[in-house]
Amino acid sequence: MTNPDTLLVFDESVTRAGVEAWIQHLESTGAPTEMYRLGDTHVLSVTDVDLIDKAGPALPAPTHRVRKHRDVWLGRKEVRPTGTRVSFGPTTIGDGSVVVIAGPCAVESAEQTLATAAIGAEHGAAGLRGGVFKPRTSPHSFQGLQWDGLDLLTEARERTGLPVVTEVIDPEHVKRLAAVVDGLQIGARNMQNFALLTAAGQSGLPVVLKRGFGCTMEETLAAAEYLLLEGNDQVVLCERGIRTFEPSARFTLDLTAVALWKQRTHLPVMVDPSHSGGHPDLVEPLSLAAIAVGADALIIDVHVAPEQALCDGKQALLPRQFADLMGRLAPLAAGLGRHMSGAQSGASRVH
Repeated sequence: MTNPDTLLVFDESVTRAGVEAWIQHLESTGAPTEMYRLGDTHVLSVTDVDLIDKAGPALPAPTHRVRKHRDVWLGRKEVRPTGTRVSFGPTTIGDGSVVVIAGPCAVESAEQTLATAAIGAEHGAAGLRGGVFKPRTSPHSFQGLQWDGLDLLTEARERTGLPVVTEVIDPEHVKRLAAVVDGLQIGARNMQNFALLTAAGQSGLPVVLKRGFGCTMEETLAAAEYLLLEGNDQVVLCERGIRTFEPSARFTLDLTAVALWKQRTHLPVMVDPSHSGGHPDLVEPLSLAAIAVGADALIIDVHVAPEQALCDGKQALLPRQFADLMGRLAPLAAGLGRHMSGAQSGASRVH
């Protein structure tokens, strides 16, 4: 693959015919040219910058130019300065609102899943999380209900109207999951599973990409590039805590990364305060801090009976704790000139 000096960005105002005219112009000179697509945005990589300036007036002007970066091209802020909006069914992340996706870490039973989904919808969650496949450190731990759990997520969505996000751990699972759920999650352990990233990108579904607990923020952006290269711009970066020398919490939530991502990428940013803190008492302060530094969304573990949970029960919020948290988030969002997505219509969705 060539290493372009410049990226020419054409937004939706430029027709495909206009982009193809540029390709013909560049290729007629023998200059290597590659085209990428980000939703309705087209990006051309150009190795000879002089050819851009010599283009005739008949060619449509690029929306803007971007100097290429070594590892991250398509995810850079300069490619789409206005930001990207990611749509999980009726829920949009990246439009300035505060989005909360809530639910159990793992789908364990019909009663648990449906009850937790109802709690989330009642108190203003805009999406339902729930893992049917669970990659665990120990092979002896609960691995999820797997395909049997997918029907439970579908029923929960039908009852509450909440779009469903679930984790995918195998490239072979992507198509079957994508036919049912509203979004895919790639967990921290799979952040650099490049075959999985490519398959998820090809699905066209929104993808929540969790930062690996031993990976840098730039490595996370490079992992997102695998998704973007498939033409899928529906990507949300998720900070879920990194492993440091500090043993007081499960992980160390890197809020600096959240602020820097908001400056360096057009992709929306999510924070997981449950996995980072590892304890219910830490979820609220970490959530408030995440929104204060600019996070677009939160993904929170909620369970109707955490003491009975088969996966990560120690970090899950009880329904009353989740209700209290949502009550605290709303005034903070308002003070920042933002609003809670789903908070006004959550209760009306339950039926």
